[in-house]
Amino acid sequence: MSWFSIKKRLSLPTENKTETVTIAEAIEDCLNSSDFEHRMIVTTYKNVWVSYYTTLIDSNKLHDDVIEKIQGHQFHSPEDLRTFIPLSESVLTSDGKIVADSLMRGYVCIHLEEESNLCLLIAIQTDDNREITIPEVEFSVIGPKESFVEGIDTNINLIRKRIPIPDLKVKEYTVGSLSRTRVCVIYIDSIANEENVNTMIQRVSAIQFDQINDSSYITQMIEDQTNSPFPQFIDTERPDRVAALLAEGKVVVAVDGSPQVITGPTTLVEFFSAFEDYFLSWHIATAFRLIRLFAVWFSIFATPLYVAVLTYHAEIIPQDLLATLIVSRSQIPFPPILEALFLELTIELLREAGARLPTKVGQTIGIVGGIVIGTAAVEAGLTSNVLLIIVALAALASFTTPVYRMGNTIRLIRFPYIFASQLWGLVGLAILFNFMLVHLLTITSLGRPYLAPLYPTRLSDFKDAFFRMPFNLQSKRPIHLQTKNNVRFEKQKAKKKKDIDEGI
Repeated sequence: MSWFSIKKRLSLPTENKTETVTIAEAIEDCLNSSDFEHRMIVTTYKNVWVSYYTTLIDSNKLHDDVIEKIQGHQFHSPEDLRTFIPLSESVLTSDGKIVADSLMRGYVCIHLEEESNLCLLIAIQTDDNREITIPEVEFSVIGPKESFVEGIDTNINLIRKRIPIPDLKVKEYTVGSLSRTRVCVIYIDSIANEENVNTMIQRVSAIQFDQINDSSYITQMIEDQTNSPFPQFIDTERPDRVAALLAEGKVVVAVDGSPQVITGPTTLVEFFSAFEDYFLSWHIATAFRLIRLFAVWFSIFATPLYVAVLTYHAEIIPQDLLATLIVSRSQIPFPPILEALFLELTIELLREAGARLPTKVGQTIGIVGGIVIGTAAVEAGLTSNVLLIIVALAALASFTTPVYRMGNTIRLIRFPYIFASQLWGLVGLAILFNFMLVHLLTITSLGRPYLAPLYPTRLSDFKDAFFRMPFNLQSKRPIHLQTKNNVRFEKQKAKKKKDIDEGI
């Protein structure tokens, strides 16, 4: 029997054919693709048409669980086929749009030759996801060694293993007119603020774009202030961190094809807190957080302060240090701004070269290139050895930022401060800092203040902001999240219990 006669049988009678897609039309649109298979299986009972994309389905499942079952059982309708095919994910439909979408997601379409107005869709997609490995960006010496992969179902499984409660809700949406990417909004219904959840769902479902390749696309489209260089969501590859943030009352967005998960709302302080802090004692974790905050300030202001002091405020330099600076700059023909820009741009070039090259080659280029270029620049009289040390320390300090996106922001904002220090000295630094502070005050994340708990001031939230206090003192969730249930545990029950022999 020709395909045209089959198409005629599959066509559904409708009043308006322009709005309805028949099963025949859905299959016909796929026939021009070389990896699409549309063939008839002849059985002793009825002839069956099977349609699928060979590159999207598991051929072993197709042969063992579908074709062999069709050839070995008696059936009279698609409902009969559904009863003896041992695959749970199946759908009976007569909608051509559903058929077309399902075929592109690894389903096989089965319909009988006589019964053309109904077909059976069975999911036998191939599982070619990357295996779960250790985190590469957020690596920690202590703690779990699992990271997200590109498969969204696997990622949701990793989250559910850590929060096995019915209150963990997953809302799935399809984003992208071409990519048809699966995007899931995840939250704990009894904890998360309903306004935060609805805002996230509204922004995700309202995205109008043709192709979504990674969660970074989503991040840029749902941020409150898209023109700000400061990230307003934290993306993480650690399932344990996502589970902890969900327990705090935050909302999570997972994107199919991306090993990074978006979490929000977030605050500026959270970008300088590593999740490994919770695996260490609170004394050590607090010390490390303070070191990171100092490193960030040093990375931003070290080079601008050098330029400002040497250009306008040489009188504030101690005499012992002034002699060293004079000797180091005696052979330099350029003003401080030019030698600072030269070294800063050199550092950025080495970073980009190391990031774009293979791992072993990139490490070699970064180390050898930095040593050779730095030494040659000082010997050639292009820059002073004092500034070389300052720029190298500032670059090293910028690497202490746990979140990669915030590290890029710190790399960027150093340059406006350098130019401001050249124009107005320390006054320029103060003016630009005030502008940045005003900008940070206007930023929100899902409508929540970005500078919390500094502004608005929430003293109770300081227990897990700049400091990481003991767990028994963190009995309540962050106030700025305005969760439904603000209590984590009853503080009285968390007190230290006596040993067995002490109770006698």
